[in-house]
Amino acid sequence: MLRALPCTLMRGGTSKGLYFDARDLPPERAARDRVLLAAMGSPDARQIDGLGGAHPLTSKVALIGPPTRQDADVDYLFLQVTVDKAEVSDSQNCGNILAGVGPWAIENGLVPVSGATTPVRIHMVNTSSCAVAHVPTPNGVVEYEGDARIDGVPGTAAAITIDFLDLAGSSCGSLFPTGAVCDRVDGIDVTCIDNGMPVVLMSAAQLGKTGAESPEALEADPALRARVEKIRLELGPRMNLGNVASKTVPKMCLVSPSRHGGAISTRTFIPHRVHEAIGVLGAVSVATACLAPGSVAARIAGLPAGDGSRRLDIEHPTGFFTVELDIAAAGDGIRVTRSALLRTARKLMRGDVFVPARAWSHA
Repeated sequence: MLRALPCTLMRGGTSKGLYFDARDLPPERAARDRVLLAAMGSPDARQIDGLGGAHPLTSKVALIGPPTRQDADVDYLFLQVTVDKAEVSDSQNCGNILAGVGPWAIENGLVPVSGATTPVRIHMVNTSSCAVAHVPTPNGVVEYEGDARIDGVPGTAAAITIDFLDLAGSSCGSLFPTGAVCDRVDGIDVTCIDNGMPVVLMSAAQLGKTGAESPEALEADPALRARVEKIRLELGPRMNLGNVASKTVPKMCLVSPSRHGGAISTRTFIPHRVHEAIGVLGAVSVATACLAPGSVAARIAGLPAGDGSRRLDIEHPTGFFTVELDIAAAGDGIRVTRSALLRTARKLMRGDVFVPARAWSHA
């Protein structure tokens, strides 16, 4: 017997996923995860028996519901459904899928339209932090069409500006969770940073790469992949993330000098596939590191130090990602007072996904 589950398929930024009202899913975590695995068609490399797109960037879920804190309009829990394993992870945020949360919340009656642009204050449950998405709502409805362009997505769409309010250390407890701006692991200089996404930055050159390689070329190098994973596993506990063997954080980012006028060039393991672009919050963490004196990224970017507002273009395999930061000096380091960026989203389909009824109760 199949059971119908209301959902919306949406593109958020450069990712795609299923958006659900959290109240429509089983409250018990194991049952909830079984339902989501069935909806996506995992575990299967093709996800042929579900709605997943056979890639981590298209096997994502947003659970949205009423707020559990007074300063938010909605709660948003991001879940990464593993393609080829029966795993559902809540160990990270996703700033791309976040771009669709505001439009979804308005269209599903959780947030009223408040003018030509409607701010939606979103409690990101994964990290207990908040973001404000400014959703275009001319004529009282969400507008998806517009002239904003983001690399990694064809065409244009309506701009959704997102302000992040309290990102620093949201997963690891501090901006530089190891207590240092630069550490050395396995003969490699690394910077461990968490400004919304735990990221380990490494010089591509120290790993024998130019930083211009395609994601496919990096994935096809087993020695590189093994070394990157060894470093990741060693740094997990030092970043207050514990044993990360089965976690999707930290992300591992190879950085190199920019090639197209940006601040720095990136290639990001997420953590076992290489991103065709870069994650939203990953880009925020990389941009922040570029402005932190002594970090691996700052050494390569070579940007002038100083307080105030900065706008950085973070290059990735399919273009660049623009991040706006307000930075202030704090002792020997920096303090981030504002992080903001522009994303777009599009509603693709709304209806029911059918999953086996036994998923609700079968152990």
